[in-house]
Amino acid sequence: MNAATAESSLAGHPVVSAERWLAERRRLLEREKELTRLHDQVARERRALPWRRVEQDYVFDTPQGRCNLGALFGARSQLLVQHFMFAPGWEQGCKSCSYMADHNDGAIAHLAQRDVAFVAVSRAPLEQIERFRRRMGWRFAWVSSYGNAFNRDFGVNFAVDDLSAGQVDYNYVRQPFPHEEAPGISVFHRDPSGAVFHTYSRYGRGVEVMMHTYQLLDLTPKGRDEDGLEYSMAWVRHHDRYPADAASLAASGCCGSHD
Repeated sequence: MNAATAESSLAGHPVVSAERWLAERRRLLEREKELTRLHDQVARERRALPWRRVEQDYVFDTPQGRCNLGALFGARSQLLVQHFMFAPGWEQGCKSCSYMADHNDGAIAHLAQRDVAFVAVSRAPLEQIERFRRRMGWRFAWVSSYGNAFNRDFGVNFAVDDLSAGQVDYNYVRQPFPHEEAPGISVFHRDPSGAVFHTYSRYGRGVEVMMHTYQLLDLTPKGRDEDGLEYSMAWVRHHDRYPADAASLAASGCCGSHD
């Protein structure tokens, strides 16, 4: 949906009295509370899922040297992994995964207070990752799974034969998929003995949990404003590739400079 179409869709929106607005808002609040209660219930069911032990000794390349999956936990017992789409030979990481990653740095300190470590994992060699990380200005831990089967085993990298056949296993179903790489989030637990367990993974639109910009857009009159685009995230760019006027607009307003 372009700007003119979006504005047109808002032009005839109902405008009501303060009393009517309050009544409608209270009605919606009940629905929002239902959704919150359902969210909490599903979260409890998620935590109740059985785990599976990770038997493979995956080794990753990191800026501090090579280390296995258990070492990525640091001093924490829980590990949250962003499966970042960045394959060997790519000039840059996926723009949608980058949009996800733009939300990471602010969360790291808070996650650590709840016994959670965070790391992004990509198949690109570490040199590629570090070059792109410097460009984007990110600080979160990001390691390379180049040469191991971690991405394949956790459902975010697909064999050429499967792609050629037109079907891959993604998001727990057999389905067509257009790329060798896919986004995802995986969660692991390490017990006091050092054993590592895979507790949860989510894919597809499930990764929107890391994109809180979307949650903010959902509060606005235009929402995500993605109708009519070639695909839903076609508007997204690497944050240093948005038009210059977008940056100037972000800096304007009452808190901006004044003549």
